[in-house]
Amino acid sequence: MPTVYDRVVELPPDLLASCRPMPLPRRVLMCPPEHFDVFDVHNPFMQGNVGAVDHMRALDQWEQVAAAFRAAGAAVELIDPVEGLEDMVFCANPTFVGPDADGARLCILGNMKFESRQGEVRHFADYFAARGYDVQYLIGDEVFEGGGDALWHPGRGLIWGGYGYRTEPDSYEQISDFFDVPVLRLRLTSERFYHLDAALCALNERTALVRSPALAPAGMDLVRAVFDEVIEADPYEAENLMACNAAAIGGEHVIIPSGCARTSAALRERDFSVHPVDTSEFLKSGGSVYCMKMFLFD
Repeated sequence: MPTVYDRVVELPPDLLASCRPMPLPRRVLMCPPEHFDVFDVHNPFMQGNVGAVDHMRALDQWEQVAAAFRAAGAAVELIDPVEGLEDMVFCANPTFVGPDADGARLCILGNMKFESRQGEVRHFADYFAARGYDVQYLIGDEVFEGGGDALWHPGRGLIWGGYGYRTEPDSYEQISDFFDVPVLRLRLTSERFYHLDAALCALNERTALVRSPALAPAGMDLVRAVFDEVIEADPYEAENLMACNAAAIGGEHVIIPSGCARTSAALRERDFSVHPVDTSEFLKSGGSVYCMKMFLFD
């Protein structure tokens, strides 16, 4: 029976070994930033940045991110941008996708907190439905912000679920049931880390990058219990440059916001191939590399 865990004492022995194997994603979905802008303030990064986006520079940075994914061995697929949906570029949030227990493609639609993002969901629903995904809604009105808060553990049928600022904790009972996998639930403690993907990056099955003060102690205990090695991101780089909003491809390549020199050095010391990319225009909206893509598993 799928289960949601909040504390280490609840975990069964050999949790990872008991979780079904999953392929590592080799494709990502991205949305060109044709309409990207900052119109209001929903997180601390947006303060002072309303109307401050350099659109030509944002397009150039987005193209560099897409090129970095390709250089790391991932194919890039595109969803068309929609006028009036300025945050659609952050593909991670409106849905959460992956294989169910039978290996079928499943898409769970998000229930976005802010009205300005709620319109994105139907466009992603249409995209995935047209490609044969089983598209499902959560029952009830709990906020769930998709792949920004729900992260697959690399290579295993196991989900890390963040909550506290956007996603509501009760949503993970349904997520666990839909995918027939356990969920490890982590409470976020800092408004600068309002999504889990800003605080935790699972690099491979045994290694994670984290900003530990952004997680409640019980959640951080879960991270240390499941991963063999936990790399602490540099505090300044995590808090100001979103160092943990990196994306790992194939368990060996890490695409990371540029300027994160200390965090990148720690990754290289562990033999990861690091691909820095400038995402400074997207940081004005509180997003970076991981937010700008949705992992695809087929």
